[in-house]
Amino acid sequence: MKVLIRYLVLFAGLVFVVALTLAAFGLDIVQSMNYLWRGAAGDSVAIGRTLVRATPLTLAGLGIVVAWRAGMYNIGGEGQYVLGGIGGAIVAKLLIGIAPGVLSILIIFAGAGFGALLGAFAGWLQVKRGVQVVISTILMNFLALLLLEWSLRGPLQESKGQTFVSESLPNVVMLMRPDRQSDLHVGVFVALLAVIAVWVLLKFTPAGFRLRVVGESASAARASKIDVGKTQIRAMALSGGLCGLAGVIDYVGLTGRLADGFAQNWGFIAIPVALLGGLNPWGTLVSATYFGGLFAGSEVLKRFTPIGNSLVPAVQGLAVLAFVGLNYWLNKRSEAKNGSD
Repeated sequence: MKVLIRYLVLFAGLVFVVALTLAAFGLDIVQSMNYLWRGAAGDSVAIGRTLVRATPLTLAGLGIVVAWRAGMYNIGGEGQYVLGGIGGAIVAKLLIGIAPGVLSILIIFAGAGFGALLGAFAGWLQVKRGVQVVISTILMNFLALLLLEWSLRGPLQESKGQTFVSESLPNVVMLMRPDRQSDLHVGVFVALLAVIAVWVLLKFTPAGFRLRVVGESASAARASKIDVGKTQIRAMALSGGLCGLAGVIDYVGLTGRLADGFAQNWGFIAIPVALLGGLNPWGTLVSATYFGGLFAGSEVLKRFTPIGNSLVPAVQGLAVLAFVGLNYWLNKRSEAKNGSD
């Protein structure tokens, strides 16, 4: 019950931040909130749009949670997301003739695997070569984007060679949609299963316990005979795999092809999503759904106001600042209480 109340308070606080942002832009709060609601949850199509926007944020956010809980500050979710899409497109190009259901599964596994390899490599660089994971993952984002650009002008370019995009996936290979008029696809349920899996891993398994101990105190982990380096590399592999899964689910569930604009900053946005979710899988789901709704609602808001495209980054910034400020206040309060005792 306490956890539920905490997430309800988090959601209410984020809604309050939206209201403050709208007021700061000089907009009518009630009318603008109505536009946002219509775009995010006004009907079944809007709800589907929200859930689809929340899916890559949830998966990439989980990747950030796993890495950061192990003390590995993965800033490379965007690159791992892109590499997930590239991996899926490679498999689609090479195996396009096989059974559609099998091909869809192989595409998804390839995308997650490509992301995992990139994450594991960044972890290896820190553990074995002393290259800080923050630096390496930031640089890998640029490398992944350059690889995407090169591949769309080379091996993955559509057969006619007229545009810089990959071949479109056949409809039978795309993830199933319950309603063809909606963007909603079964990848949404993949994200939910991933939330459950990461929660179980972190809370109930020996591997999750070792990961959390390493993140809280590497020296205590070593004293407990935990292999810190191996745990961190594995955490980064899982983190990269989840971010790669976010990219390939978007590829096989929504876009159906790669283009220069395939990377939509989901990997970067996943960082504040995970932070606002308290680096907790369920909190990340709540935060991702909120931002998914904000993206979906902004598509309606921008039709009637000049700030639609500016709303989401403004809310992100304010929400993260509020989160940092609240944590600082709570920590100070806790220190003062412990000092008085």
